[in-house]
Amino acid sequence: MGQLIGAIDSGTTSTRFILFDQNGAIVGSEQQEHEQIFPRSGWVEHAPLEIWQRTQAVVRATLAKCGVEPGQIAALGVTNQRETAVMWDRDTGEPVCNAIVWQDTRTDRICRRLEEAGHADIFRRKAGLPLATYFTGPKFRWILENIEGVRARADAGQLLCGTVDSWLIWLLTGGVHVTDPTNASRTMLMDLQTLDWDEELLEIMQVPRSLLPEIRPSSDPAFYGTTATDGPFGAAIPICGNLGDQQAATVGQTCFSPGDVKNTYGTGCFMILNTGEEIVHSSNGLLTTVCYQMSGSVPVYALEGSIAMAGATVQWLRDELQLIRSAAESDEIARSVEDAGGCYLVPAFSGLFAPHWRSDARGVLVGLTRYVTRAHVVRAALESICYQTREVLEAMNADSEGAPLRQLKVDGGATVNDLLMQMQADILGAEVVRPRIAETTSLGAAYAAGLAIGFWPGLESLRKQWQVDKIWRPQIGETERAQGYAGWQKAVERTLGWVE
Repeated sequence: MGQLIGAIDSGTTSTRFILFDQNGAIVGSEQQEHEQIFPRSGWVEHAPLEIWQRTQAVVRATLAKCGVEPGQIAALGVTNQRETAVMWDRDTGEPVCNAIVWQDTRTDRICRRLEEAGHADIFRRKAGLPLATYFTGPKFRWILENIEGVRARADAGQLLCGTVDSWLIWLLTGGVHVTDPTNASRTMLMDLQTLDWDEELLEIMQVPRSLLPEIRPSSDPAFYGTTATDGPFGAAIPICGNLGDQQAATVGQTCFSPGDVKNTYGTGCFMILNTGEEIVHSSNGLLTTVCYQMSGSVPVYALEGSIAMAGATVQWLRDELQLIRSAAESDEIARSVEDAGGCYLVPAFSGLFAPHWRSDARGVLVGLTRYVTRAHVVRAALESICYQTREVLEAMNADSEGAPLRQLKVDGGATVNDLLMQMQADILGAEVVRPRIAETTSLGAAYAAGLAIGFWPGLESLRKQWQVDKIWRPQIGETERAQGYAGWQKAVERTLGWVE
C-alpha cells in the first residue's frame, strides 16, 4: 500500500490538491483560483472546463514539487462545492453551459412556482430542504428549460448532470458517473431515507433520472473508479472517498458523535450538527442533510445552517469596493478601530440563507453617520460573519433541545484571522476552538478514502489525531453582547422584501 492519501478539493473560488501522510499531516499541496463569472445581477457562474484545467494543474504541480510517484498514493478522496450544477455531453464531455453556482438566484421563479403549486411540504419531508435557489435541482431544471436544444438532448439520453464531484470524477476516471449521499442530499431530488433518487421529486422538478449519477457511500472500498492512465496522475489510483465540502470538514473535525458541531468559514459559512442515525426535521430554518455514509454502515444525518456570504464578503470588499488590497489586510484595518461605529453590514447579496430563507432580501449597510470610516465598514463586514453564525447557532440550539453550545470547533481559510475568531467568541458567548490542521475539508476527503482501504483503522484513530491549535474565549459582557445582536436583528429586517 502507498504511504500517502490524496485529496482533491474543488471549492467555490479555487481548487487545491493535498497529500496527507498516516498522521494526517500535510506532505505537499498546490492551489489555484478560478474565475467568478457574474453575467447578470444575481447570476453566478463557473467555467467547468477551467475547473478541470485547474484540477489537473494542481495535481501535477504537487506531485512534481514533492517528488511523489503515483505508486506512493494509496487512494484519492474528492470534495467539492456542493450545490453547483454542471450538465455535459456524455460522449464529448462538453458542458452545455457554464456551471450555475450555489450562490446564483436565477431559479427564484421556478422555486416560487413550485411553492405556489403546493410542493414545499414534500421537499421538506422527503429531501429535508426548503424550496430555495441554493439547491441543485432547480438549476438542472433551469438549464433544461432555458438552454436551446438541451431538453431534447436530455430526453434522447445524450446528456449527464451532477454536482462538481460528479463532473470531476467522470473526467478523472474516463466516464464513471457517480456521487455520494452528501452531495445528492443537496439536489432536492434524493429521499433522505432511501438514499436514492425519488421518482415523485424528479417528476415535480422535471429532471430525467437518466441524467443523474449513481449514488455510492461517501467512503467506498469498491471504489468510485480508478484514475485514467492518461490523466494528471498518469496511473490507475482508486478514488475511494467523496464528500460535499461541509460534510468533509465535519469528518475532518472528527465530529462523529451526535451533538458534535463544527463551523467552516469559507466563501460561505456552514455549521453542521451531527444528529446520528436520526433524521431530525428543523422547525427553525435549518437544513436536514446526510452527514456521511461509510461503506456497510447506515447513514449519519445532520442539521446544517448555511450562510451564503462569509469569506465572499471580504472578497467583495477587495474586488468590487476596493476598500482593502488583500483579505489579510482586513484584520489590520478592522483592528484600527474599537468597534464598527454603530454600522452594520448585512451581506444578503444572494438573499438570506439559514435561518431566514428569504430570496427577496438584498444587502444593506445601515447605521451610517459621518463618524463611520472605511475601517468601521471593514469591521462591520467581519462582524456580519459572526452575527450570521450566531443566528444559525440559536436555531440549532432550539432544534436540538439540548444544552446550549459552549464550544464551537472552527475551520476554513478565514480562521487564520485572530480578530475574527475573537469577535466570534464575543458575539456567541462561547469558546471558539481551531484545530492544528485547518484544512479540514481536504482532510475529511482524505479520511473517507483512507478509511475505505484500511489506511486508517477506524474513526477512533482519527479522533486521536485531532489536536487543538488555539482557543478564543469571550471577552465582553452579556449586556454588550445583547445590545450588539439586537442592532444586527434590526439591520436584518431592513433587507427583507427588497426584490418584488
